[in-house]
Amino acid sequence: MDNKETFIRNATSSEHEIIGDLLVRAYSNLNGFPRKNEIPEYYNYLQNIGSITVNDSVELIIACNEHNKIMGAVVFFKSMELYGTDGIAPQQKNASGFRLLAVDEKFTGQGVGKKLCLECIERTRKLNHESLNIHSTKFMPIARKMYAKMGFERSEDLDFSKGDVYVYGYRLYL
Repeated sequence: MDNKETFIRNATSSEHEIIGDLLVRAYSNLNGFPRKNEIPEYYNYLQNIGSITVNDSVELIIACNEHNKIMGAVVFFKSMELYGTDGIAPQQKNASGFRLLAVDEKFTGQGVGKKLCLECIERTRKLNHESLNIHSTKFMPIARKMYAKMGFERSEDLDFSKGDVYVYGYRLYL
């Protein structure tokens, strides 16, 4: 664990392109995850992630170091309507969600992902929601292990498939 301070804040519009690049790198580097040529619309979504923050209920949260270098990012949904997945997740009431958690490879192992998760948990508590919903895949074993340690429970009712990718649902009850 690095002793340097990590700052958590909402991204500015001038950082959206950098975050899009980070997301594309992170997801394309997942072992076995479909490549850009297999799901170009998904990678286009990642690259242009800032466009979803036009709605006040969606926040692009970043972790940065003391030099303001972006270490990781996550998309937080104050309500589930705009969560943007298949399955029942978008219909969940009294719940928040997060998606697309990614950490720059230069900063892995420094607790950046956990700090972003904790920020989403805190924001969910401030909204007085009863749960925080998330999704993961078999291609993300490190993230799934972290979620389990943080108290997220597998919620098969949130599962869905997107093409050949099976997506696992998780909930943290607050």
